[in-house]
Amino acid sequence: MRNKENYLQENFEIAPGTTAFVDRIAKKNEKILNAMDKMAEMHQYRVIKAMQNAGLAEHHFNGTTGYGYDDMGRDALEAIYAEVFGGEDALVRPHIASGTHAIALCLYGILRPGDELLSITGKPYDTIVSVIGSENNEKDEGTLRDLGVHYRQVELTESGDIDIQAALSHLNEKTKMVYMQRSKGYSWRKALTISDIEKAVALIKKAAPKVKIFIDNCYGEFLDTKEPPHVGVDLIAGSLIKNPGGGIAPTGGYVVGKKDCVMQAAARLSAPGIAKEVGATLGVNRILMMGLFLAPTVVAQAIKTAILMAASYRELGYEVCPSVEDYRSDIIQSIQFGVPEAVTTFCKAVQEAAPVDSYVTPEPWDMPGYTCPVIMAAGAFIQGSSIELSADAPMREPYIAYFQGGLTHYHGKLGLLLTLERLKQAGLLKNKEKLENVK
Repeated sequence: MRNKENYLQENFEIAPGTTAFVDRIAKKNEKILNAMDKMAEMHQYRVIKAMQNAGLAEHHFNGTTGYGYDDMGRDALEAIYAEVFGGEDALVRPHIASGTHAIALCLYGILRPGDELLSITGKPYDTIVSVIGSENNEKDEGTLRDLGVHYRQVELTESGDIDIQAALSHLNEKTKMVYMQRSKGYSWRKALTISDIEKAVALIKKAAPKVKIFIDNCYGEFLDTKEPPHVGVDLIAGSLIKNPGGGIAPTGGYVVGKKDCVMQAAARLSAPGIAKEVGATLGVNRILMMGLFLAPTVVAQAIKTAILMAASYRELGYEVCPSVEDYRSDIIQSIQFGVPEAVTTFCKAVQEAAPVDSYVTPEPWDMPGYTCPVIMAAGAFIQGSSIELSADAPMREPYIAYFQGGLTHYHGKLGLLLTLERLKQAGLLKNKEKLENVK
């Protein structure tokens, strides 16, 4: 077999200097990269123990139809999620279409007209803003504001931390739910750590014991020794086509937390009085279990790629967030390019690395739920799966690309190599001589 450098040059048009550059960066950061395997090992044991405690067996993989009554596999899956993520109960269903849908179930399930939703991590992700609605209520039929729910937000500090004193000062008798977004989303900040969340929860619960605390947990699963419910959070939600689906869950979302809160979300998914009792799984229990089983390893692979991405671009003079040595609490790697051409070239290179739809050329477009054109690169086995190699960017200043995923580190590394090579070829890469002079 030809050596790696020759194969990449002949088949992907990646110059040997680019490959050597990335290999050198990987060697330099070997200790940090290897630490991700230790985290995955711990999470793997937790998932296995939860499956054993649920008595997982072959009969749990049988699907149900119609109403889905007495679906033992569905019940076992939800018991496993509750244990893994530290909740009293869980709702894990293929009927949940996305992370936004899972979050919306929690918001609509708990909030009532006259209640106040208080975000203490600034403006939520673009699609959640569409769920909340605008202040003037124009074209907002069915949003929280349209239904009489009030919304306020507290900005993060300049360093990206929760401004807990400002958050506490905003609490009042109408505040029903405090909202936190763990991931950075489309913002230039670090993701919230479990330590950050734990400190905020303790102070909020002391000041307002009846307030429900909700965490958008998307992109953050299996990145800490604990999950938000372990430190007192009432409710979390996320997508199965992100971290916990392990790259093979075909669709779905989850809600985990206090039993009463989960039941309110479940009533919103189906109907009051029915809640969790219905919902045919149609044979997907096996693959959802397998996805969760694989998730710790898959997440570690994605994080290793993110670290290598950060180290490579930082070496070339780019601002990256998080930085190489930073503690990571989501799988997203942000790179600030400053010009739109570099962002589009970067995303097109990620698409080129895909095993599916590699021939497609992504272009910015007005996606539903977003406030500006967005470019998305995702040649995935599961449509929209952002635990698979993917990248996206809102086309607005300062033109930041958000990179995530890679079911294997080798696939992620190919994506990195192609982004560097295509930016270099287009004359858009800073300090490109560092890729040309590597011994």
